[in-house]
Amino acid sequence: MSVILDVQNLSVAYRGAPSPAVNRVSFQLGQERLGIVGESGSGKSTVGRALLKLLDSADITADRMRFQDVDLLAASERQMLGIRGKRMSMILQDPKFSLNPIRKVGDQVAEAWLAHNRAPHRDAKARALEMLESVSIRDPERVYDMYPHQVSGGMGQRVMIAMMLLTDPQLVIADEPTSALDVTVRMQVLSILDTLVRDRGIGLIVISHDLNLVRNFCDRVLIMYAGRVVESLAAADLDRAQHPYTQGLLAAQPRIGGPRRPLPVLQRRPEWAQEPS
Repeated sequence: MSVILDVQNLSVAYRGAPSPAVNRVSFQLGQERLGIVGESGSGKSTVGRALLKLLDSADITADRMRFQDVDLLAASERQMLGIRGKRMSMILQDPKFSLNPIRKVGDQVAEAWLAHNRAPHRDAKARALEMLESVSIRDPERVYDMYPHQVSGGMGQRVMIAMMLLTDPQLVIADEPTSALDVTVRMQVLSILDTLVRDRGIGLIVISHDLNLVRNFCDRVLIMYAGRVVESLAAADLDRAQHPYTQGLLAAQPRIGGPRRPLPVLQRRPEWAQEPS
């Protein structure tokens, strides 16, 4: 399996913060589905934004942060403009905050194509309609002319996926791609992402709080605590996790048909943040 992304000892420190938000995180990504899991504030989303160099208020350091043939650490802003949205895309968590409320959703999807390709607007619109249809939007022409407040949460999330995948990126970072979606729509969104990994051979990073989602959808999982990766294992082996923090996350999940007693309180130990990744 060829390596799409190679990250070694990535650290992210927000200026003025007493400790780094991400501390010496290392992993590689191939043509697979990698889940990154942890509590709010553990550094999951910061890792994704650091890869795209979207953190103007933070200092990013690493021994290596390589995306295919590009050294992301050394890449200029001009180079990054050619990478973001074209070769590496990020599906953000809430489409209602990510989409421009005063522009039609179709025009915003088409703009993603025009930003990286010299083409007439009619060609960009045709490409956008094709992509909207590919993410299971039944009437793409009608949806193209709608505004963000006129679409449901599930449809808005599919519009965001269409926008981020329009340029055939090699790496997609999905930050809570199914949050606030009902079960049926969630399965549709995951099916779309799974098809892209299988058919297009992309690398996919799924950032999530949902352990059940990554257990059933991802190939591998990184567990983050206080900016560090405390455990890395195959998703199928999640129930056999060895680290007490991972075990605590699993134990704190309610289970249908499980024992009717109070869920255990998640324990956190400062020394876990100092363990080698």
